[in-house]
Amino acid sequence: MKPIIKGLLLALLFSSATLAQESPTVKVEVLSKTSTSWDGSAFEYPKGQPEITISKITLPPGFKLPMHKHPNPLGGIVLKGEIVVTREDGTTHTVKEGEAIVELVNTWHYGKNDTDQPTVLLAFYIGEVGVPLSVNKDN
Repeated sequence: MKPIIKGLLLALLFSSATLAQESPTVKVEVLSKTSTSWDGSAFEYPKGQPEITISKITLPPGFKLPMHKHPNPLGGIVLKGEIVVTREDGTTHTVKEGEAIVELVNTWHYGKNDTDQPTVLLAFYIGEVGVPLSVNKDN
């Protein structure tokens, strides 16, 4: 075999072995799997035409959301910062960066960023066509 062909074959063999060693693998990490919200309340799946909404929500430092409730299940993850969720009865739940939350359904509550940095959430709403994602108490 000619030296050039031998060299090309060796280079190809070496690069294939290197690529196989560096080949990324898929990593699945379940952050939450539950049929209840963070306070233990059970929820039901919507009965009509399903609709999934994915939202990125940024709360400025010190920002407090209005008292509201969600008619359908939703979950999320805090990408940056933290949020304190407070039920109408005063029960609180703090969710920190990298943690998942399964939100309250049909329960009045609000969220607040008590830090001096923005809080960024990624929320996954599993709703029904025509049903709002949340309803403010004042409405």
